[in-house]
Amino acid sequence: MSFFDFIKKQFIDIIQWTEDGDGTLAWRFPMQDMEIQNGGQLVVRESQMAVFVNEGKIADVFGPGTHKLSTQTLPVLTYLKNWDKLFESPFKSDVYFFSTRQQIDQKWGTPQPITIRDKDFGMVRLRAFGNYAFRIADPKLFHTEISGTRDEYGVEDLDGQLRGLILQNISTAIASSGIPFLDLAMNQMEFAKVLKNQMLPEMEKLGLKLENMTVQNVSLPEELQKILDQKIGMGMIGNDMGKFMQYQTGQAIPVFAANSGGGSVAGDAMGLGAGMALGQILAQNMQNGFQNHQQAAPAPVPAPAPTPAPAPVQQSADDIIAMLEKIGNLKAKGILSEEEFAIKKAELLKKLG
Repeated sequence: MSFFDFIKKQFIDIIQWTEDGDGTLAWRFPMQDMEIQNGGQLVVRESQMAVFVNEGKIADVFGPGTHKLSTQTLPVLTYLKNWDKLFESPFKSDVYFFSTRQQIDQKWGTPQPITIRDKDFGMVRLRAFGNYAFRIADPKLFHTEISGTRDEYGVEDLDGQLRGLILQNISTAIASSGIPFLDLAMNQMEFAKVLKNQMLPEMEKLGLKLENMTVQNVSLPEELQKILDQKIGMGMIGNDMGKFMQYQTGQAIPVFAANSGGGSVAGDAMGLGAGMALGQILAQNMQNGFQNHQQAAPAPVPAPAPTPAPAPVQQSADDIIAMLEKIGNLKAKGILSEEEFAIKKAELLKKLG
């Protein structure tokens, strides 16, 4: 190198990184044709780490602070370059800065329902979403496995990989949590804790540390959501099956009114009366059965004294047909069982005969 070339050559005295905006995980200091001056300074700010890479090999790693670059502070690089103890010439090396602060409010979710196995319901499908926070914990491993020699590597570049890892581990987390499928929506914090523990070793393989994981919503299939709603309703009512059946009957009345069609007012009234009466009878039977089941030594329950039957009401064929339609609606909505429907249907058909 001529003296003129030496004069033109630029040397770096201070190496530092002032983060510009959010989302940058790794940044390479722009060396171009410049060399690092021996005795220069490396400034690493809080929430940063710096890594020297020589000819593709990771050398020295620096944490926060101001470091004077010499053979004492660059032992690995000194060994790789075979420097003697008193080297004074400039040198070249790639320097990468890594942000170690938390990357918060990272979103995850299931773009499509995922299928999992449940001990009670077999194969079921669900949706879930939430957020998480992470940071770089091992910059050497992150450089080797993820960011590589790129000039800049951001959170957006890593987002898809981390989302995929979370989705891949959801089924395993649910299986190991021991939480019944129907209770997942009511135990989101516990589910998030199990999912975080499942993800910790997966993130460590990438040089990352998972700081926080939340589950904000778990959406069950519509049919299982109805079962969950009934379970919550039963928990609020307790063991009073009579109240439960009265509630079910009351909910059905507006539906009957809306679907009554062109039937007569008398037929509608009789249909509603029959529905409420059947609901009360069914509730009483269920209540008696529940009480008998709870007794340690059940004794025979005496049959209730017969009540005088009401005077028969003369019904026309149109009224009876309307009644058949009403009880058919009750069966279709699950209020009447097949057996109860058959009994009531036979009684009405006898009247037609």
